[in-house]
Amino acid sequence: MSKIPQNYLPEKETWPKYLTPGEFADTPDKLNLADFLLDRHVREGAGNSVAIKFMDKEITYAQLQKMVNQFGNALKEAGVQSQDRVGIRLVNAPPSLVTIFAIEKIGAIPVPTSPLWSREEISFVVNNAEMKYFIVNAPLMEQVEAAKPNFQFGTKVIVIGGAPDQVKASGNLVFEEMLAAGSPNLDATMLDAYDVGVILYTSGTTGMPKGCVHFVRPSIIETRIVNKHVYQLKAGDTLGGSAPVSFAAGFGTFTLIPFEGGAAISLIPKFTPGDMMDLISKHKITVLTGLPTAYRALMKFPAFKSYDTSSVRLYTSGGDALGSETLKAWMELTGKPIWEGLGGTEMLHLVTSNTLNSEPVPNSIGRALPGVDVRVVNAAGEPCKAGEVGSMVIQGPSGTLYWKPYENNDKLLKSQRSGVVDGWNKMGDAVYMNEEKNIFFVAREDDMIKSSGYRIAPSEIEEAMVKHPAVADAGIVGIPDPEKGQIVKAVIELKPGFTGSDKLTEEINIFLRDHIAVYKLPRLVQYMDKLPRTPTGKLLRRMLR
Repeated sequence: MSKIPQNYLPEKETWPKYLTPGEFADTPDKLNLADFLLDRHVREGAGNSVAIKFMDKEITYAQLQKMVNQFGNALKEAGVQSQDRVGIRLVNAPPSLVTIFAIEKIGAIPVPTSPLWSREEISFVVNNAEMKYFIVNAPLMEQVEAAKPNFQFGTKVIVIGGAPDQVKASGNLVFEEMLAAGSPNLDATMLDAYDVGVILYTSGTTGMPKGCVHFVRPSIIETRIVNKHVYQLKAGDTLGGSAPVSFAAGFGTFTLIPFEGGAAISLIPKFTPGDMMDLISKHKITVLTGLPTAYRALMKFPAFKSYDTSSVRLYTSGGDALGSETLKAWMELTGKPIWEGLGGTEMLHLVTSNTLNSEPVPNSIGRALPGVDVRVVNAAGEPCKAGEVGSMVIQGPSGTLYWKPYENNDKLLKSQRSGVVDGWNKMGDAVYMNEEKNIFFVAREDDMIKSSGYRIAPSEIEEAMVKHPAVADAGIVGIPDPEKGQIVKAVIELKPGFTGSDKLTEEINIFLRDHIAVYKLPRLVQYMDKLPRTPTGKLLRRMLR
């Protein structure tokens, strides 16, 4: 078994403290993600349960297992060994799940990448991970082909869905041919508890993406916690949503959590309100998860009420502030709440959720999940009082562990040392906690605007601004100012039929005075056709700045 070189991980004294809650202490020390998430259910007699719903097709656990075994054997035949890194750049379709589970089953490490990354970001991550293979859907190949000349480690590309002759002419391999040639019998490569299970790269909101390492056993424990206490997915359930399975948020939500419980997933290649509503009705989705922006888009869909949504028992959200207005409007539309939570690439998945309350607490990201310890501390590391804004620190089954920290003059080693203190993960989130232990997100600490002594949270202004009838989307950033330290700048995407002008800017500011304090009003306003966001909908503030 090939192992990860020692200097590819930070020194052990900088590692987070990994917690194992008593209820999941039975998680074994020898395991494999694909065996736990897929093979286990087939062994236990659930091979005929539906695993994937895609358009008009259904794929059972046994059918999925056969294809996983075929492609896993093909990868082994192609020279992929345990703990080798295999990258993925995929759309939400059945081959994505085949690919991910096959990589895991042979003990290799899946490396999800964003479908929206540029060739510079692609080549950086391919080289940083030292990928042996990179598996890509044909429609996503343009930037990959442009990046290939910069691949430094002989990375070979496998293309899904391309014309075979064209794929081969470009020096790439054909996924479908590899799948067909693979044997349907494959035993899972069992790994040690602290072998690497997945490397998730951050969205690159503050620079080049950072690789976050998640070990096998901690990944399974985190998955068990989230499913038991948030989603509660089991055979007969169907999870729906639109996050890309080949990026951090979608990887956890669609390839880990539902398969822990033996549920099915409903895959949508590209989100549109109409297509999402079709699948809710057609696939009988029981749990829907999405960004606040997705829920707002669904609420604006004129035909919403004509669809049968009675199958949905749970709506969840994360990744961005939901806001009390969205929660209230959704309740009025559907009669059911949206349960908000907070997670992070460094923590693998959720660490807090409103599902721990009897009903959602407006504007709260909920309470810490059982098995996760969340505290709010001040600059001196001392506990904050209830209601006092401070920094959120966490201990749980997973934690911050950066890949290749010694490159670029120990850049990520410095981040590791500042991001994990005495075993506690510093998330970089400014929050406060009330007497009932509910946590309220204020802002990313790096995003907090400090103007004339005031601390201003961008999300509060953004939430107020999108209520204006002309505003489709808004982003708020702090701009350096010699007198005030920073001033508030708004970048606005307008709805069709509106044009940016000084008059409109004045109207928006007058409107905002009814919703936010005067000192929070934008001093600069810029109009854009489309605000830059990650595939999961997070605003790219570095680009706005």
